[in-house]
Amino acid sequence: MVNWEDNLPPIVRQRLATIGELSPEEKENMMASERVDSLLSKFHEGRIDPESLWKRLKDERRPSFLREAQMKLVDSLSLGSTLAEMKRKRDAILAIETLKKEQNTSVLELDLDLVEDLQERYRAEAEQTYNSLRAEVEKDPRLRIRQAPQGQNTMMIQLTTDEATKELPEWRDFLSHHEKRYNEDFAKVVGRLRGRLE
Repeated sequence: MVNWEDNLPPIVRQRLATIGELSPEEKENMMASERVDSLLSKFHEGRIDPESLWKRLKDERRPSFLREAQMKLVDSLSLGSTLAEMKRKRDAILAIETLKKEQNTSVLELDLDLVEDLQERYRAEAEQTYNSLRAEVEKDPRLRIRQAPQGQNTMMIQLTTDEATKELPEWRDFLSHHEKRYNEDFAKVVGRLRGRLE
């Protein structure tokens, strides 16, 4: 039977030889990372809450393990997260922080408050703009009519108020600028949060 390494190009075989086996520390880090992923998977699926996550991590005193769990939670934050999701993740990040020897809880809380504030402003602005445009569409029935080609003829289609609002160029322009602006601000806050965890 031919060894699979024999079929590799010489340069690849040489690189494999220089890489060698993983050290015991590297193996332990890989296993720890898999444990973090497994725990966080259960957390994201809702099978464990922040307190259960804290209990499972409290015996793990390696700062790198706790930091990795926090980083992955921070990376899972998004503008589109529901308020309940955000609260769970926030509670989990802060709970893990209490397990560290050197805690930075108050600063993390401030950054997480900023994330929540951004989410609230993001939703409120979008809702306010949408409702304003929707009111215009309700007042003007012409805005709810669209022409649609049907063969060689053109057919007039009556849209619902919400359908017509979502098709307005003003709404689409607003959404693209709104998303861009808030995603940039969100990325800055999350980046600062990540920096505090490193």
